[in-house]
Amino acid sequence: MAARKASLQSLKSVAGAVLLALGLVILFANLDGVAGTVSSFAGISAHEGLGVFPALGLAGLHAVQAYTFDQRGFISAFLQILVSFWPVVLIFVGAVILRRALGRRSAGYGVPVGSSSAGDQ
Repeated sequence: MAARKASLQSLKSVAGAVLLALGLVILFANLDGVAGTVSSFAGISAHEGLGVFPALGLAGLHAVQAYTFDQRGFISAFLQILVSFWPVVLIFVGAVILRRALGRRSAGYGVPVGSSSAGDQ
């Protein structure tokens, strides 16, 4: 029974690590596409050479303008951006599974906090 429990804990930690790594790989692979989507939504080209903060500021102002005057277009573009970030869900689920699996595993190895190894004195 203990071997089965240890095997299940190992499987959970491996599954969490795989989901976390897969989500990170997909997210970083799609960052170029996401940057293109955001820049096209903001109405700026990626070749203008703007800094990150001015580009984000312009994107924010354009988003406010789009929300004010064209709410349907804003919602459509916003949903496209959200769909681009679906790998974040994989990262989050993988991190939660990995944290739970490693937390349970480390609880079995360590000395509880507040107890002394020398005994009661």
